[in-house]
Amino acid sequence: CPQPGAVLPQRRCGRGAGAAMSERGATGPGPAAIQVSRIMRPDDANFAGNVHGGIILKMIEEAGAIISTRHCNSQDGEPCVAALARVERTDFLSPVCIGEVANVSAEITYTSRHSVEVQVNVMSENILTGAKKVTNKATLWYVPLSLKNVNKVVEVPPIQYARKEQEEEGKKRYEEQKLDRLETKQRNGDVIFPIINPEPHTVGYSQSSLIHLVGPSDCTLLGFVHGGVTMKLMDEVAGIVAARHCKTNIVTASVDAINFHEKIKKGSVITISGRMTFTSNKSMEIEVFVDADPFVDEGRERYRAVSAFFTYVSLSKEGKPLPVPQLLTETEDEKRRFEEGKGRYLQTKAKRQAQLQQAALH
Repeated sequence: CPQPGAVLPQRRCGRGAGAAMSERGATGPGPAAIQVSRIMRPDDANFAGNVHGGIILKMIEEAGAIISTRHCNSQDGEPCVAALARVERTDFLSPVCIGEVANVSAEITYTSRHSVEVQVNVMSENILTGAKKVTNKATLWYVPLSLKNVNKVVEVPPIQYARKEQEEEGKKRYEEQKLDRLETKQRNGDVIFPIINPEPHTVGYSQSSLIHLVGPSDCTLLGFVHGGVTMKLMDEVAGIVAARHCKTNIVTASVDAINFHEKIKKGSVITISGRMTFTSNKSMEIEVFVDADPFVDEGRERYRAVSAFFTYVSLSKEGKPLPVPQLLTETEDEKRRFEEGKGRYLQTKAKRQAQLQQAALH
């Protein structure tokens, strides 16, 4: 990576400094894929020169919103805007550095009657050497909402599949995410309370919250918060929790499924809260959720809008992985959450090993 603060030369672009969008023919089912590109600047990165995971998540969501909104308005019907409903597990395979260009490509891979699945890949590019590497892969689900009635979900135009198996596999993914969203929503009653004089490496010591007033620049045409804005704020809070626990440089390693349970309206005050749930030798799991206070709607009480689990790793000044201090659990709830996090960690580890073994066979 370039040294922190170093900025590579940048060409002017008619769509705004450092940003561009191009279309290419689809390489599979569905409409033409899109690509959104942007050069990474110093204000996108941490003190080590690596781009914040929240910046990448925001770019991923913007690309997904563009292609899904475009597709949902591709046939005669009610004008609509695609709203983010869920982001599947996203792994940060490699960091993006200041001065590099992040190329985000998005393609629709499945549609149900009322939802769109979008596959997004992020590739970093060093524009001095031409070197490229894949940094992120993500799957997002969108729901089209009518411009005339924000509570109305409109029908999605179907896409054509090259093979029948593609449609069947997509339907299976759709049913799985639908079930997981329902299960997640049912366990969303937790609240984070402040702890007086917490001990280091306990849950209370590192837990953090951020309060944000939702303004017009945070919102879509419908007056509700962009999913990418919410994910960026969630990543910031998760990063604070991880840094407080380790006292070192930290980076986002992955994000478990992010579920958007309810829309957040312009003028609301949102509280983004994060707490450590599990630590392994080299990683930390942080639970983050977003609660909304809809002050513009006096008849509505505070509600849980979004929830997710983020995984971080601790790095030295040279960018080498460091051991993570063991999380000290004190209450029965903290011990239960630790065991649940351990289960997710072991499941992910086993899945990754199975993928490596399968790749070795081919």
